[in-house]
Amino acid sequence: MKYFFLLTLFFFSGLSANKVLYLSHTDIPQRVIKGEVFAITIKVISTVKNFTNITYKFHNRRGLKVLNSTPYREKYEKYFLETFKFIATNNSARLPDITATIGNYGEFKSTTLKGRKLNIISLNPKNDFSNIIANSLELGEYKTTSYDTKHNIIIFTALAQNSNLSVMKFSNVFKQGKESLRDSYIDPRITYFVVINKELENFTFSYFNLISNKFTKITIPIIVDDDSVTTQTDLKPKDQSKEKIKMTIAIIVAVIIFILAVWKKHYFYIILIIFPIVYILYFTMPSQDICIKRASMIQLLPVHNGTIFETTKVQYHLSKEGRVKDFTKVKLKNEKIGWVKNEDICSP
Repeated sequence: MKYFFLLTLFFFSGLSANKVLYLSHTDIPQRVIKGEVFAITIKVISTVKNFTNITYKFHNRRGLKVLNSTPYREKYEKYFLETFKFIATNNSARLPDITATIGNYGEFKSTTLKGRKLNIISLNPKNDFSNIIANSLELGEYKTTSYDTKHNIIIFTALAQNSNLSVMKFSNVFKQGKESLRDSYIDPRITYFVVINKELENFTFSYFNLISNKFTKITIPIIVDDDSVTTQTDLKPKDQSKEKIKMTIAIIVAVIIFILAVWKKHYFYIILIIFPIVYILYFTMPSQDICIKRASMIQLLPVHNGTIFETTKVQYHLSKEGRVKDFTKVKLKNEKIGWVKNEDICSP
């Protein structure tokens, strides 16, 4: 029995002697909200001073999405602090077992830190919840234009800290979608659009603020802009009412000059009348029609990978309303405005 005890002690002493990495959790959150981006930091002590690298693998995780398999490292004199980011995706979650492997010029040794069960809670939001959980969320630029006779469209950018903006979603809107996303969980940025009823004077939504631990409201005032201020939100054909007033004035001026020319019988007036006539002819010219290829995708905005709201089933002609870089603005048969890539326009 004595020999067995000594043999066991010698065996485990040998294992301990071979262990070169020591891992421990430094801090585990007492609660995590479902959908929250959170961090776990482990302390790593190495008995090997000169090594090429430490790599990590995750096992047996549950209800979590790993955001970075390569940690954010803080190096101290005798240890490392390795930070990993996760998103809680379920009502029940467990931290993964983390296996760290150290490489020392062709020789590799591993140590595993066991995971723990997390306390996951779910929010009970109101209908205005945007599905965003963040340390902060701020509006950047925003713009409202007319979408059709019943709806307006709002384009806005939002900047957040410690959040997953890709899950942004609103209820009680006619149409919505993201146009671009800077995929960073530390300081993400999103460009998003919502199509809402014209009767609304404000578009209000909420997000859950992790710092204040409460729902925070954000309000976008609805100020419909009929002018094309930016190419990305130039969704509406230009207002023709002002152009009609200009044409009326041009006709009146042309008539007055013609009367003066007949009365005074002077060639100078004949030359002057050319300018209003040219303007009238330019205005009354029919809109240019362009041919759109079959299976062309018509987008809501002139951006690459933008939202597609219609695909042409046959080749047909549409009225050209404008052009921006790689896109041409067209008016559809239902009077809606869309953007088509120049490569989808039929060759002459």
